[in-house]
Amino acid sequence: MTASDLVQLQLDAYNAHDLGLFISFYHDNVRIFRQPSNEVLVAGKDQLAELYGQKVFSVKEHRAELLGRMASGNIVVDHELVFGLKEKPFEAFATYEVLDGLISKVWLFSVG
Repeated sequence: MTASDLVQLQLDAYNAHDLGLFISFYHDNVRIFRQPSNEVLVAGKDQLAELYGQKVFSVKEHRAELLGRMASGNIVVDHELVFGLKEKPFEAFATYEVLDGLISKVWLFSVG
């Protein structure tokens, strides 16, 4: 499976709000950073499950539409249109680093 395939599978689980499947694509020690501040939003799979289970997947209308994807080796960059977390849809970029067949780091950047 390529890094792009893995990122697509986690996006599908994300949009299905399938928490168990979603977190299965991540390393136990995953780190998610909010850009441009480089603030650590998530440190570890337990925090990932807590954040997405309680704050993201609890919003019924929430989903992300893929607008574009670039990949090189183990790095994948998605350009998305995100619905349900703010009053209006907003664009976001997610950069994924895949190691040993799992997502190990993610950098999130919201536009607007």
